[in-house]
Amino acid sequence: MVFDIEKRDNLSFARAGVLHTEHGDIHTPIFMPVGTIGSVKGVFHRDLKNDTKAQIILGNTYHLYLRPGSQLINKVKGLHNFINWDKPILTDSGGFQVFSLSTNRKITEEGCTFRSHIDGSKHIFTPENNVDVQRAIGADIIMALDECTPGTADYNYAKKSMERTHRWLDRCIKRFKETQPLYGYKQFFFPIIQGCVYPELRKIAAEIIGEKEMDGVAIGGLSVGEPTEKMYEMLDTLAPLLPQDKPHYLMGVGTPANILEGIAKGVDMFDCVMPTRNGRNGMLFTWEGTINIKNKCWADDFSLLDPNGTSFVDCTYSKSYLRHLFIAGEMLGAEIASYHNLAFYLDLVTKAREHILQGDFYQWKEEVVKKVSRKIQ
Repeated sequence: MVFDIEKRDNLSFARAGVLHTEHGDIHTPIFMPVGTIGSVKGVFHRDLKNDTKAQIILGNTYHLYLRPGSQLINKVKGLHNFINWDKPILTDSGGFQVFSLSTNRKITEEGCTFRSHIDGSKHIFTPENNVDVQRAIGADIIMALDECTPGTADYNYAKKSMERTHRWLDRCIKRFKETQPLYGYKQFFFPIIQGCVYPELRKIAAEIIGEKEMDGVAIGGLSVGEPTEKMYEMLDTLAPLLPQDKPHYLMGVGTPANILEGIAKGVDMFDCVMPTRNGRNGMLFTWEGTINIKNKCWADDFSLLDPNGTSFVDCTYSKSYLRHLFIAGEMLGAEIASYHNLAFYLDLVTKAREHILQGDFYQWKEEVVKKVSRKIQ
């Protein structure tokens, strides 16, 4: 993978770069809307590309494997064709989803045995067949199968889990190298750094994964129950240790403030369900802070959703109207809120990139974190 770094921030580990794939360039830092089963909930692909300016979306191997199934996706020559999306796609390996099943999965040296949340059928992910499934899905960037430990795990459990993840990684890499992409374009492979909230484990994982010299590096096992301060501590620990010529991906994170702090700590790529999930429940992220649009105070507020926003919905709908849709149970309300939040997240990383290139990112970030962390009403 070619990753060109255009500018580094003088006061932090932030950098602006371009990640090149055969489905298009990705300008970093970047937020990836989550399209778990091949759809970003409530938003047309047309609007993702043309209005919110999404450059890459994320799919999930666990969910796509169960339905529609990798064999069906293979028949149409990959997920890009199946969902009619011509920009890059990244697939998570599904390790986090299997971890989340708790009572319906068993982790052994061979892999993860689990029961489908859909019909209870039994399946297994091994490092080898997980790579095969992601080859069939056809994502531009595929992830290693890992064990995601909870943020409350004790040291011994976290250490054993990390060591198993590294043994699985060796098998993933072997499988990746002995197989080829199925649809005529390159696929890239990212290992995942685990180690829970223990700096010494994170350091070991960073060293081992750095030696693998794969296409990028992902940081997993954060924002899974640990305090935010611990997450930042782990990112501070890793920032000087990660390979500086590779893209860094922080998985499943997070709030606007988390993303800005992550950028300052050297992260290039983010994904999170928060924009759409919180949007469906009436929470709006804005440049002045978060809004619960269902609160009565917005009933006669006819101002636009976010005067500083740049998307179609920000320039079209009022807070009063959006509140009305939520109170009435109209599905359009959830769609507008999701659309707005995704546009805000993508605007946030775009502005961060601009300030890195201008040379004033750190000062800008300090001011913006204060604003976006506020709860308005």
